[in-house]
Amino acid sequence: MKALVDQFCRYLAVERNASSHTVAAYRSDLDFFLSFLARERDAQLDVATIDHLLIRRYIASLYRDHQKSTIGRKLAAIRALFKYLLRQGIVARNPAELVSTPKKEKKIPYHLTIDEVTALVEAPRQENLLSLRDRAILELLYSCGMRVSELTALSVEEVSMDERLVRVCGKGNKERIVPMGRKAHQALAAYLTARGNPAAEAPLILNVRGTRLTSRSVARIIDRHIIKIAAMKKISPHTLRHTFATHMLEGGADLRAIQELLGHASLSTTQKYTHVSIDRLMEVYDKAHPKAHKK
Repeated sequence: MKALVDQFCRYLAVERNASSHTVAAYRSDLDFFLSFLARERDAQLDVATIDHLLIRRYIASLYRDHQKSTIGRKLAAIRALFKYLLRQGIVARNPAELVSTPKKEKKIPYHLTIDEVTALVEAPRQENLLSLRDRAILELLYSCGMRVSELTALSVEEVSMDERLVRVCGKGNKERIVPMGRKAHQALAAYLTARGNPAAEAPLILNVRGTRLTSRSVARIIDRHIIKIAAMKKISPHTLRHTFATHMLEGGADLRAIQELLGHASLSTTQKYTHVSIDRLMEVYDKAHPKAHKK
């Protein structure tokens, strides 16, 4: 089984061109399944003997310590593995297809208020290189709604300072063009100037050692500035993406436009941001519905 998981992960990386993060996530979830199999039966278990009952027992064992979203993801990894094995002729069926996915809890994405996000992006106040960098990071994440991995992967040449546009490479290597707000443009210009206007092929954001910044480092930067503004909240870089989408929607942006800016493949993924306030809904209703107009 371990050899088949290795083969599947190579397929994801080479033929599907999946990112290293995606491959690592699949491997982690499948290794968890292999550990269960080793405990249940034998580490050398024949893949052909794995049926839906065994997988269902594995899924049931996860409910004690895992959220439904995590369980659903682990089941999806098993389904993808057996789908690949079926296509390769290694198994005759996909037993995971007979196991139901747990219904996810409907959670409203957490977002910051306008005052909170303004205080956060203005938290780096010093005029040294690191503060200029941190301000550029915060402004870009909020202004462009990028994933943090998309931001850290950017090179200087992928940003048009004249047109205020960013060419982002998202999931599945799909490119999209994202506009950059004036505040983000000013912050990035100040940072790049302080770096001596780096070459086009240079990473857009650097760490203290002069190499490309990592997603984990961005999370630490945000934690540091959250403490500065005395916000007793645990937020992640992704919170700024949620905040971007929520504020765009509340400002009247079309859901399809937000989908394009976020790089979502499906509109259903973007629809989780439709949690606008009841006051906003009533305001739109009063303006738009003919029966709501006052005579």
